[in-house]
Amino acid sequence: MKTISYIAILLAVISLFGCDKKTTSLEVTATAYTSSGKETDSTPTLAAWGDTLKPEMKAIAVSRDLLKMGLSHGVKVSIDGLDGTYTVLDKMNKKWTKKIDIYMGNDVKKAKEWGQKKVTIHWDDQKS
Repeated sequence: MKTISYIAILLAVISLFGCDKKTTSLEVTATAYTSSGKETDSTPTLAAWGDTLKPEMKAIAVSRDLLKMGLSHGVKVSIDGLDGTYTVLDKMNKKWTKKIDIYMGNDVKKAKEWGQKKVTIHWDDQKS
């Protein structure tokens, strides 16, 4: 019986402290992009990691410096001022730093209205 008690205590401690998950926040420049042929190459719905973008998706592209900060493929991100969570599905050109690009499907007008803004993003750092 003592062994079972020790196991139960150990499981309780692991569940409380086992994963060192913390939320990271960062101010970035946010622009918007679409699947318009004028903004992309010959495969406008194909993202950098091979995902197919669809207009209803909440997806973002990130500058490559943010990859080193944990914003890699599939990470969920919240953006201050916007509802819901966005998934990192695309990478931006190497020339950009501290920047995200919010996917707006085929809505070029909405993307232009968004323009360029400073926003704070939040994501869970998955390092254990």
